[in-house]
Amino acid sequence: MSEDNNHKAAASLPDIQSTGDHRGIEIDQVGVSNVRYPLTLPLRDNGEFNTVASLSMTVGLPHAQKGTHMSRFMVALNEQAQHFRPDTVHLVLAELKRLLEAEEVFLDMEFPLFLERPAPVTATAGLLDYSCLFRAMMLDDGSFDKIVGVKVNVATCCPCSKEISAYGAHNQRSEVTIDVRPTEDEFIWFEDLIDIAERNASTPLYPILKREDEKRVTEQAYENPKFVEDIVRDMAIDLFELKDQGRIAWFYVSSNNYESIHNHDAFAKIERGVRGSLLSHRETVDAEALLR
Repeated sequence: MSEDNNHKAAASLPDIQSTGDHRGIEIDQVGVSNVRYPLTLPLRDNGEFNTVASLSMTVGLPHAQKGTHMSRFMVALNEQAQHFRPDTVHLVLAELKRLLEAEEVFLDMEFPLFLERPAPVTATAGLLDYSCLFRAMMLDDGSFDKIVGVKVNVATCCPCSKEISAYGAHNQRSEVTIDVRPTEDEFIWFEDLIDIAERNASTPLYPILKREDEKRVTEQAYENPKFVEDIVRDMAIDLFELKDQGRIAWFYVSSNNYESIHNHDAFAKIERGVRGSLLSHRETVDAEALLR
């Protein structure tokens, strides 16, 4: 069948999604989720890392419209197939906005990043994985808002245990979360956020440790004990510096310590700054949902 005939056949098919709806309820976000897609991640040293993102793309749907056109989400994404990167997400959102005639468009994605980490004494190198996220929205006026984040596993030594014990101190693995809202035109390196998490723990983690390395890491943690409160406060100092430099407008930092001698975890968080369109939208939607 020729291309013209294909277009004619498509035009003759009913478009149910574009029909009206009588229930009078707007849909906050509708679209596609659990999309696995290749992503090229720029690195701080001018390199690149190729990974696979799990992403969702959504739009707000007016109360009078029955549905959205799901295929158009994938069309917009695949138009950037050869160079889909965090710094080109705005192009995907702009195309989504055009194709779907939407006032608000959203893209959320999470993906792993692997970085080489040498052991502290033997320098035996291996790859350590980090969980990263990137969230973005574009409004009707074309303005763009985004959130960049990482989850980083580190190790902590308990100051109280060290102080009260005749010998030794208990240690635990901690999961640190850092999310930031970059200011307009600012690009925040995922490695910068990972560095903030690792340098403010008792010790970072390593993929490979020989005996000499294990001795160094254990002693380093013992000499640098941290409560969960210490971790988030120390990280907040570094994030306030980025905020004072005008590079970020908002940050959220938390630490969850998987306690080794308790049957519960220890948790702390700090959030500061201007939340912006993306975070404010989610907060408004949640509040309105509770009022219904």
